[in-house]
Amino acid sequence: MRAIECTQYGAAEHLVLSEVAKPEPKANEVLIKIRATSVTTSDVLIRGLKASPLAKFMVQLIFGFGKPRNPILGMVSAGVVEAKGAKVTQFKVGDEVFAYGSMSPTKRHFGSYADYICLPEDWNIALKPKNRSFEEAAAIPYGGLLASHLLTKASIKKGNKVLIYGASGSIGTMAIQLAKYAGAEVTSVCSSGNFELVKSLGSDKHIDYKKEDAELDLERYHYVFDAVGNSKTSKLKELSKKALLPGGKYISIDHGTPLSPKVAFLKLKSLTEQNWIKPVIDRVYPLEQMVEAHQYVEAGHKRGNVIISL
Repeated sequence: MRAIECTQYGAAEHLVLSEVAKPEPKANEVLIKIRATSVTTSDVLIRGLKASPLAKFMVQLIFGFGKPRNPILGMVSAGVVEAKGAKVTQFKVGDEVFAYGSMSPTKRHFGSYADYICLPEDWNIALKPKNRSFEEAAAIPYGGLLASHLLTKASIKKGNKVLIYGASGSIGTMAIQLAKYAGAEVTSVCSSGNFELVKSLGSDKHIDYKKEDAELDLERYHYVFDAVGNSKTSKLKELSKKALLPGGKYISIDHGTPLSPKVAFLKLKSLTEQNWIKPVIDRVYPLEQMVEAHQYVEAGHKRGNVIISL
């Protein structure tokens, strides 16, 4: 089968199209013929290994020294069940599914940059939302689960004022929709070119982080969600951390280790089928253009998700 292998950490050019053996499902696994996957910011960070010396050491301790232990990156899959193990009961051959290869920091499975992947049936895998394409389904898990993680640290009540910094990315676009579903009044921080996008997702107010004196547009909020984390900062971001009502809370995506429980994954599926949330796709690339896709994500200006269509 075709697969993109990361031959060493560093530039996107180290992602190479290869022919590798097709995996075979174990007794509790399904074999998925992948129709779409996603290039996430996490994929780019792992591949590029741009971090402090200590962080680089920790990443390599987890993923492998010099190059990833599993050279096929990617944890998002959307496709069709082609085969299943003898003990699989939840899925049948021909089922259209989507999946996320992470259950916890110690239960992760990369390998979605390929034609096929095997995953245990009790992991984050479910029938694809019927109202979404494979590409749209692949745009749900990463941003949706990280946004869900952010919101689990809050107790949003109807009418609460929420600020989302980095609202136009894969996490931010989902955070807007989940916060609106919870009843919040949402203010989005992004570039003015993305105002129409975040408005279409339900955002009530918008702040252009590039605008001079943008901090004057800040109000006071019950929650400030930082969907960007430590990788980017600005004067506005630093001031937003203090733009809180009494008892308010600032929550960053870099606070703690994100968890991806199956209940959250299934909730995203349900909300998608009910049209409460919709995945946002910026660009779609073929597998052969994985290098270009990584370079685009690494530039840091994508809107929503970058998808690989197989």
